[in-house]
Amino acid sequence: MSKLFEPLQLGELRLANRIVMAPMTRNRAGADGVPGELMADYYGQRGDAGLIVAEGTWPSAVGQSYCRQPGIATPAQIAGWKRVTDAVHARGGLIVLQVMHGGRIGSRHVKPEGIETVGPSALQAAGEVVTDSAGMQPYDTPRALSTEEVRAIVQEHAQAARNAREAGFDGVELHGTSGYLPMQFLSSGTNQRTDEYGGSAANRARFAFECLREMGAAIGAGRVGLRLNPGNTYNDARDEDSSATHAELMRQAATLGLAYLHVMRAPMPEVDAFALARANFGERLILNDGFGADNAEAALRDHPGAALSFARHFIGNPDLVSRLRAGQPLTRFDRKTLYTPGAAGYTSYDSYCTDPATA
Repeated sequence: MSKLFEPLQLGELRLANRIVMAPMTRNRAGADGVPGELMADYYGQRGDAGLIVAEGTWPSAVGQSYCRQPGIATPAQIAGWKRVTDAVHARGGLIVLQVMHGGRIGSRHVKPEGIETVGPSALQAAGEVVTDSAGMQPYDTPRALSTEEVRAIVQEHAQAARNAREAGFDGVELHGTSGYLPMQFLSSGTNQRTDEYGGSAANRARFAFECLREMGAAIGAGRVGLRLNPGNTYNDARDEDSSATHAELMRQAATLGLAYLHVMRAPMPEVDAFALARANFGERLILNDGFGADNAEAALRDHPGAALSFARHFIGNPDLVSRLRAGQPLTRFDRKTLYTPGAAGYTSYDSYCTDPATA
């Protein structure tokens, strides 16, 4: 049997296969951040994955980055997500929630009235964000968090983990990439603090470490994962030595007994993110690198203790696991409907046996 379809134990999570659905922002929640039946259908369709990592979800309204992005802070949001997890579990699948605090990546045109944007330092991110009410808008200039406020946000992450378990999730993943709050603390270019959360790489890693520690204390470390992408500069996040900084966080995280480290290949050839993860975290890895049927097996030969995560292939192929198992062709997804409301380009993709283009 192909190694891709072998089971794998990651902490408390027993994966039936090593095909992981990567977290992908799709902007299909309600304006109040509540997942609806459409999201339950979408994730349920993909329940054959060994593990689904649900999209980045805010732990409090201050952490919201995008319109129609789901939250995990209110009873209605918890109930909405419960419909999603029930749909996945009905297929025999596992699903964890990616907890994502956007920090300075946000706009007053996205968040509820009166909710501010905060960050490690008062540094505005370059770029703009799509808003439903005002079109393209620059990111807000954040207010720098006090030390006590940082500690309070750590506890928000612990509560988000509890809420996720109440909603039926099998665990949680801390979003540590793409220039959101943990990466803002981690990166020297976005963190100019002089307290214990700034300065050295060890101090800059402290926020993410404390979030992971408290999430683990809340629901069990074996149900908590971390996603990292050394070398990534998305959302204007830059670091003077990304490899060394990420290695520091990996070493700290490795002491916590987490379920896994979800690591993306670095965008520059001089950084081997997978080797960095093995050396500093260990073997419980989920690797992300635009994998397909042509290179998945080779990756698992090189990394026998790992699972592989797929993003774009899961968009157009709700039955990706069975397609890969049978060697069937994969459907391309439509980029124009990645972030638009409604079912088109979301739950409208057919399984192979019913796809008129491949039947």
